Amino acid sequence: MPQLTETRFAYGDALLQLGMQRPDVVVLDADLYKSTRTVLFRDKFPQRFFDMGISESDMVSTAAGMAASGLVPFCNSFAIFITGICYIPIRTQIAYPSLPVKLVGSSAGLTQGPDGASHQSLEDIALMRVLPHMTVLSPADDLETMQMTIAAVDWPGPVYLRVGRYPVPRVHSDRHKVQIGKTTVLREGSDLAIFATGAMVWKSLEAADLLAHQHIEAKVINVSTIKPLDSPAVLRAIEGAALLVSVEEHSVIGGLGSAVAECISERAGAPRLLRLGVRDQFGESGLADELLEKHGLQPAGIAAQILSSLS
Repeated sequence: MPQLTETRFAYGDALLQLGMQRPDVVVLDADLYKSTRTVLFRDKFPQRFFDMGISESDMVSTAAGMAASGLVPFCNSFAIFITGICYIPIRTQIAYPSLPVKLVGSSAGLTQGPDGASHQSLEDIALMRVLPHMTVLSPADDLETMQMTIAAVDWPGPVYLRVGRYPVPRVHSDRHKVQIGKTTVLREGSDLAIFATGAMVWKSLEAADLLAHQHIEAKVINVSTIKPLDSPAVLRAIEGAALLVSVEEHSVIGGLGSAVAECISERAGAPRLLRLGVRDQFGESGLADELLEKHGLQPAGIAAQILSSLS
């Protein structure tokens, strides 16, 4: 069994590394620093850490002022809070002036688990993706999370980085180098193409192995940058594919599946797209694996839905 790591822990380590390298990096949190793993930065650089309490909108507004003053703020909370509660200040004070605030949504997606519908962010990608100037990142493993966090510092304008508390294995080799705005093909296959993001990349690779036992070869593409979408790579991947599939632990409305659908809709004769994720509903309390099973997002469920669609 490969070693499993929560991407939020990799983010905390990367933030600490950035603190040592970049004196212009500051960190703000909304009283969740142990969960978001910004506690490492707080303990090492207390003069550059700001706990804003349970006042997320004030935190975002403060970060905007810091960015306008030449600092690079990393603004942290649970994904549903930082994108939902703070939507208007993000839109008006960060996205509109294109300030380099790095928004980090922790405990993202359905795999947030036991805290239930109020804490599960099934809409955060959709909310951030629609904002002009906003870059949306959803790393698949610890290595990609580390590299994306560091790359985000010098990436122009605002960034939304989505990290989770669901342990995942490393799906990239140690030689992998992240490029924001680019996809990565992790498995070749000529029958269909699976576009996956975040924790669902691992699940999709395992689903592809199950499909191979049925003599169906699936290409698996890690879409860790959802905006700007790597449209040329998406269009290349659909050549010769009998079916396209998107897999995300997010609503099928407005997330990765919607981004892929928008891209291929401009291509005549594109194959059908099967969008896997959470249908038009809220989450509920449960263990992460139980919830993934219920929504057909475990490898067996992904493979079964693909087989049904092909038949």
